[in-house]
Amino acid sequence: MTTDHDGVRELLGAWAFGALRPEEEKAVPRHLAECESCAAEAERLRETVRLLDGPRGTAMSNGNGSGESGGVLALALRARPAVPRVAAHAAPYAAAVAGLQALVRELDGRWSTPVVHDWDAHATVAHLLAADEPLALRLGLDARVPASTVPEGTRWEEAWNTRTAEVIAHELARTPEETVADWSAQAGALLATPEAHDPERAAHATTLMGIRLPVADHFLVRGFEAWIHTDDIGRALGLAVPPPPEEHLWQLVRLAVRILDLALGTTAPPVLFAVTGREDTQWVLGSEDEPVRAELVLEPVDFCLLVGGRYTPEEVPRGATGDEGAVRNVLERAAALSWL
Repeated sequence: MTTDHDGVRELLGAWAFGALRPEEEKAVPRHLAECESCAAEAERLRETVRLLDGPRGTAMSNGNGSGESGGVLALALRARPAVPRVAAHAAPYAAAVAGLQALVRELDGRWSTPVVHDWDAHATVAHLLAADEPLALRLGLDARVPASTVPEGTRWEEAWNTRTAEVIAHELARTPEETVADWSAQAGALLATPEAHDPERAAHATTLMGIRLPVADHFLVRGFEAWIHTDDIGRALGLAVPPPPEEHLWQLVRLAVRILDLALGTTAPPVLFAVTGREDTQWVLGSEDEPVRAELVLEPVDFCLLVGGRYTPEEVPRGATGDEGAVRNVLERAAALSWL
């Protein structure tokens, strides 16, 4: 295995949970002894694991107000499948898939647990099977469920709502284990495509879910949604799901900012938007032809949860100064991006 900085950083989450493969177990500690930044990040992740998996399964807050026991989840994550080696743009999706594969082991006998919207845990995994389908079909993979009955030319929002309802109805007539097997197989096939491994092949743009993005960004969208719904299921079970590894989280943040900027357009009141935690993480959103009207600061996980529809504009924790209307416009547009 590689011992370079970026390669080791990708393994820190697995190191913190004691889930390294044998060939990785020597290289990571060696690198941590030489690299101060990786050592600091590794200690932060190890402390998170200690909080999640304390001696008595200590309860902790997930950052959105609910106390949850993380011990069982930490044990499940230790036993999760190895994350496949893919290019950087597909790594957040690969990690999120592995996380959900670990979490579903805790659903035995609990598949009817209400999760989000009007979906139980079984329907939530079925929704992810439907959500991954457009990218899978675009990359030439075989469908895992009966073909869509949605007429050609249907607006994407209506088409998406109809298709996800079709897939959920189909899957609820099967066992949860069958649904998980098909979702896992489709995810594995996506991660085996050349586009998941070759940034050049993933650079070509395609329109999915109403937005034209490079295939690389569509992989990030898939990772974003898989994490959000893993978190949904974890909350429903009373288990704290850790956020994505830092590098993955910032890939999601940068993607969400780009999409938000497009959604705001060039006539919205300009707002200086900052996400805490890294240097050079400020953007001017909206018009470039007038002075900044307000400043808005969000934590990275809170921003992603807002874009994912798990915070309302009113409740998301934030720092803000200046024109309240301009700030509200950004928050409302960010929340409106969610179809999850």
